[in-house]
Amino acid sequence: MAEPSFLPDEEFTRQARQHLESLRAAGVEWLPWAPLPNPAPAPAPPAERPAPPMEKSEGGELFGMPAEAEQPLGSLEERRQALQVLAEKVSTCMRCPELVASRTRTVFGVGQPGVELCFVGEAPGADEDARGEPFVGAAGQLLNRIIAACKLKREDVYICNTIKCRPPGNRTPLPPEVANCHGYLDEQLALVRPKFICALGSAAAQALLNTTQSLGRLRGRFHDYQGIPVLVTYHPAYLLPHRNPDKKKDVWNDMKLLLARMGRPVP
Repeated sequence: MAEPSFLPDEEFTRQARQHLESLRAAGVEWLPWAPLPNPAPAPAPPAERPAPPMEKSEGGELFGMPAEAEQPLGSLEERRQALQVLAEKVSTCMRCPELVASRTRTVFGVGQPGVELCFVGEAPGADEDARGEPFVGAAGQLLNRIIAACKLKREDVYICNTIKCRPPGNRTPLPPEVANCHGYLDEQLALVRPKFICALGSAAAQALLNTTQSLGRLRGRFHDYQGIPVLVTYHPAYLLPHRNPDKKKDVWNDMKLLLARMGRPVP
């Protein structure tokens, strides 16, 4: 219903006088008195509805809005159990039909929460798809040697990938696939809570850092992922003999930079 309009006082008086004069001319000498009706009560304001909960999306800005990592649990045992629950959830994920159709199993991660260093790679390969553990093929053997050269053991670090299913033919993960897995990665890293992250390859670096910059532009300096320092280097598969073995020196320089930041002896 439209709101009533109100006349200025002068106009209201003029129109009322004209109306009374017309009644007098018509022979009306008096008007019955009646009290003014009580004004209608003002309509009650609409009840406030609670704001709908904000939806959580699975990807970073590059792949959609970043998902907020769940508030991590406290003790190491609680976090270990939560990682197991998350791994089981990932194992039933059906978000990427092509990857679901071709995978043997999902590849979640290996290691314990609370470690100092976490390596994040790109995606599982054929060996990882067969065994369900990241970095167990030729690239994984090279990563083991890199870890050993840093005077660390594989059991001392956490290792995972940006996506948890092997892409067909070991192709680079597609942006929608990275977006679908991004929430899992965020929650996984929130539970592991490493002090440092080493991103292996451009796909992992771009997903973690929400950027399109090339690996060459990202190397040689530290970046930030949710308050955790991140160093970017080449993926071990890129260093294999049939590809670019000459880049091993660059990776070792990156590792020395990382060790110095960690406060560890630099070999």
